[in-house]
Amino acid sequence: MSQHIKLKKGFDIHLAGKAEKILANPVQSETFALKPTDFLGFQRPKVPVKEGDVVKAGTPILFDKKLESVMYCAPVSGEVIEVKRGDKRKLLEIKILADKTIEYEKFKEYSSSELPSMSREVAQEVMLKSGVWPQIIQRPFGITADPADTPKSIFVSTFDTHPLAPSYDFLLKNQANFFAAGVEILKKFTSGKVHLGIDANAEVSPIFSGVKGVQTNKFSGPHPAGNVGVHIHHIDPVNKGDIVWTVSPYGVAQIGKLFLKGVYDASKIIALTGSEVEKPQYYQTYTGACIDKIVEGKLKQEHVRFISGNVLTGEKISREGYMGFYHHQLTVIPEGDYYEFLGWIKPTTKKLSFHRAFGLLSFLNPKKEYVLDSNTRGEERAFVQTGIFEKVTPMDVLPEYLLKAIMAEDYDEMESLGIFEVIEEDLALCEFIDVSKHDIQGILRSGINLIRFS
Repeated sequence: MSQHIKLKKGFDIHLAGKAEKILANPVQSETFALKPTDFLGFQRPKVPVKEGDVVKAGTPILFDKKLESVMYCAPVSGEVIEVKRGDKRKLLEIKILADKTIEYEKFKEYSSSELPSMSREVAQEVMLKSGVWPQIIQRPFGITADPADTPKSIFVSTFDTHPLAPSYDFLLKNQANFFAAGVEILKKFTSGKVHLGIDANAEVSPIFSGVKGVQTNKFSGPHPAGNVGVHIHHIDPVNKGDIVWTVSPYGVAQIGKLFLKGVYDASKIIALTGSEVEKPQYYQTYTGACIDKIVEGKLKQEHVRFISGNVLTGEKISREGYMGFYHHQLTVIPEGDYYEFLGWIKPTTKKLSFHRAFGLLSFLNPKKEYVLDSNTRGEERAFVQTGIFEKVTPMDVLPEYLLKAIMAEDYDEMESLGIFEVIEEDLALCEFIDVSKHDIQGILRSGINLIRFS
């Protein structure tokens, strides 16, 4: 039965530079890259191609030797120009010089009427070799799903509450048939339900409202109300031994395209956002695009930080860097490489803070949009236990005690305090408001790895 969950805990970060719902003139990147670092839990990457090879969109170019059945495929056709490695030959990127016209590996096409009767085995075989399987993420741990598992349920969050997050309604415009087809395929992989998380404060998009055979749940409240982890916690929690799968709306539509069009279609719309962008708007590209052409001539100044994703969980990249596999947003904010003496002492309306003791007047205008830079305004110090993390975590989890259990490598405490229920994005707000300036997300991932490999 559908539920309406009203969340009170959390914190909305209103930043300047939200993208207008305008699709700008196409700006095609010349090179694209697939990065193993985008896939959490990747253990032993193997590259079946070499520099100089010509590939098509959907050609396998990467796999994990620990999960060899899952292929990671080229997003575009063209020539493999570099297999970039770092220290100790760690694989960093596989770069492709894209063709002007994209060519695709061909898979069998199906009609919408054929999908309900398709077996899980047939659907799984196509998904594994075509490149769409990595869109399915497993909870716990937030890693690529193992095709040998059967999840107790599958969750899709149809809205994003991160700062400057793009609209999925706009990203998937005119793709309702692909989304519905993707859901039909996903239903074959679970004996439970497919859950759609809907924003209770917005009109439901026809893309999501017309989907049949799913449970629709409404959520309202501040960020992280749009996080799929929050939805799982309140609808079908993950306990030890449980497995739940999550897929983004884009991933669902991409699965649908595979079966209806017979190709691995990695085209996507991304939002160019942030206070340092002249005209924040949307751009058509492909997964793993180099951002140099996208940002060229569109910035207010050059001393900026580029973030693939949002400011809470995104990845810092260079001007010649590549968009992350799961990212639909490129954020540009001022670089904060300066020292501000006693910067938080004086009252001001220019700083945003969750704590009323800092940025004293920011709480008086909660809807004001701020221009924030990357300066952390402090260095890591002793872990101060304040009880504030619980105020931005709308889950029955005690983040402070969980983080201390991780740092102490106390496995029993980690499990009892809810480590199976959270990944980095679920505690990203804790990092934002942490007066001790700890790498909360890094600490959490180290704890997840301890549990996973124990």
